[in-house]
Amino acid sequence: MYRSNFKRLGVVFVLLAALTAQQGHRWPFGVWRRVSETPLIAPRGNGWEAAGTFNPSVVAQGDKIVMLYRAQDKQGTSRLGYAESTDGVHFTRRADPVFSPAEDYEKDGGVEDPRLVRFGETYYLTYTGYNKKDAQLCLATSQDLIHWDRKGVILPANRGNWNVKWTKSGAIVPEKINGKYWMYFLGTSADNRDQAGLASSSDIIHWTEATKAPVLPVRPGKFDSRVAEPGPAPILTSDEIILIYNGADDKLVYRTGVAIFDRTDPRKLLWRSDDPVFSPEKDWEKVGQVPNVVFVEGMLEQQNRFLFYYGGADTYIGIAEASRKH
Repeated sequence: MYRSNFKRLGVVFVLLAALTAQQGHRWPFGVWRRVSETPLIAPRGNGWEAAGTFNPSVVAQGDKIVMLYRAQDKQGTSRLGYAESTDGVHFTRRADPVFSPAEDYEKDGGVEDPRLVRFGETYYLTYTGYNKKDAQLCLATSQDLIHWDRKGVILPANRGNWNVKWTKSGAIVPEKINGKYWMYFLGTSADNRDQAGLASSSDIIHWTEATKAPVLPVRPGKFDSRVAEPGPAPILTSDEIILIYNGADDKLVYRTGVAIFDRTDPRKLLWRSDDPVFSPEKDWEKVGQVPNVVFVEGMLEQQNRFLFYYGGADTYIGIAEASRKH
């Protein structure tokens, strides 16, 4: 026990040193740690969430916190479940999904990997529509997070400037910049690398790619050598855009990274982490439908901390926290 605790303290100190060394730019949060050693939400029953409950997004709604999460049945079809909480840690699930495949671009594969942002009284949901042929980035809107109005595919597959295959993972910047809405997204380049691009919009419904190349490319030999995929909606500071992203190496081990872009020009990458800030450690993060995955997709700012919600091994939902820096 003492050796285990000493080893854990050593890991924490190494992380602290790495974070201190990396932070030429100011992060608004400190070192990440798990709030719960066990999953917040796990598969249940034999129906729509029997095989996996993972990749959650969260948003505050009045005095409660709402989570939308991807749920997969044993046939591999994905739907979005709904859970709510008063403290951000203990969630109560609805019995039925709130968003299910309905259009041709969602049939047989489903609706996957939600990301939420709010403008005014409207909630905007980006998600992946998968029909067993193509995965494409889609959009829906809601006033109550239960009833949804589809806006269709917003970045079609196989037609991009550099992203010549599938599109996914739309992380919308939560404020307009230079009169436009901005969104970091995932595309697949011709060499089969999954990298982050940038799109812009004048109305938040119709989107156009903003660059001819990825704004967050993969890096050979790093934890993000194979995948660099946007996570939740970015954090904005007075002069920076802070994007939490999911990196995977050549063995497809998923870890969490941080990238910082210029607040006045979302195309301009200022800095990114050389080392991950969060990695698979628990058995339920290492063993599941897809092994060795922590995939952060939800984030909540509370008074003195940030909460990060993630999928573990494409099967479970976990939560981590980091103290807010003042």
